[in-house]
Amino acid sequence: MTVEIEGVTLHLAHPDELPARWVGQEEPLRQLLAAWLVIDPRDVPMNPRLVGKPGVGKTTLAYAAAKRLKREVYIMQATVDTRPEDLLVTPVIEGAGKLRYVASPLVTAMIRGGVVILDEGNRMSEKSWASLAPLLDSRRYVESIVAGIKIKAHPDFRFVATLNDDASTFDLPEYIHSRLQPQILIDFPERDEEYLILRENLPFGEERILQYVTEFLQQAHAADERYTVRDGINIGRFAMKLLRELSYIDESRALEAAVLETLGEEALRYVPRVRS
Repeated sequence: MTVEIEGVTLHLAHPDELPARWVGQEEPLRQLLAAWLVIDPRDVPMNPRLVGKPGVGKTTLAYAAAKRLKREVYIMQATVDTRPEDLLVTPVIEGAGKLRYVASPLVTAMIRGGVVILDEGNRMSEKSWASLAPLLDSRRYVESIVAGIKIKAHPDFRFVATLNDDASTFDLPEYIHSRLQPQILIDFPERDEEYLILRENLPFGEERILQYVTEFLQQAHAADERYTVRDGINIGRFAMKLLRELSYIDESRALEAAVLETLGEEALRYVPRVRS
């Protein structure tokens, strides 16, 4: 799929399709949808940031909101190595010295009126963020120095960044921070919500295993541990695989081994309380 802008042919990315459904907190989902609303011809959509610990479902929430709007979704993973051209347009040599210009998922979403999720945005350097500054205010465009073109966002284009609340990230520069508004906090789910998330992701799971993992996570949350439902899904999945593969192991031992191998010895302090 290609499009021509200012005489330059861009090869577009394909949208992402995930087997994901948002289960749980409805309030942050509605806040995100509200931020994307345009309520007047002079209005523009906001560029919210979803903030929370790794594994609480920020990307799933953003994807579910985009799908509720029936938009194409493009996920772009940010890293410390992400360069401005990675975010915009990348030149690729295509035989006999000919250049092919490949649009990033972000630029593809801009052109097609889709939703881009910039995942783990605070792992990205200021130089890369600077290339997005005009996109994140009322101008709503980017300039590709590599391709020598200015790309304007489709009116239906929507942007959201997910930011991890941990120590392995950069602080956002102030001029970007003020453009990524509002901040929507995603916290650990309540017990019933956490159980439903586990059930959604492990529909083949035994009820006792799902209840065990739910109790384990809730006790960890109460102790302010950073274990998330993603960890719980991995514990439950691994425990079930151990039970299938090792005929001599019982359910309790399989779960304890799954906790140990997934999260380490420190996590075992919560296991006796779950089993008592």
